[in-house]
Amino acid sequence: MNKLLKSYIYWTYPRGNIHYDVMVTIILLFIFVTPQFWDFGDKPSRAPGPTHPIQIASDGPRSLLVTISDIDVKAPADASVNEMRRVLRKAIEPVTGDAVTVMRWETATDLQGNKVWKIWARR
Repeated sequence: MNKLLKSYIYWTYPRGNIHYDVMVTIILLFIFVTPQFWDFGDKPSRAPGPTHPIQIASDGPRSLLVTISDIDVKAPADASVNEMRRVLRKAIEPVTGDAVTVMRWETATDLQGNKVWKIWARR
């Protein structure tokens, strides 16, 4: 039994042998069955995606300029600075991920005359 385990560990069987087939089957089972039972922690974002297009441009080595439609930002009129940062970060999270910090923002109008938010974020 010890010799059999060593030969499996060191993969000493020639191709086409029954032991070789058993090893390949075990590896394939591991590859295809393990993801069904193993929680890798990769969950989709809970935030709903934007309903209008978002423009993202680089604004330096680790900075982003995100332009998002006013309709996709649910900002209260009397929000504090920290509340606005939280709301804007939540609005751009489906596109940028959660590893960004909102640095500053402003409102503007796009070429079609729609109100948009310009958000400067840092990774």
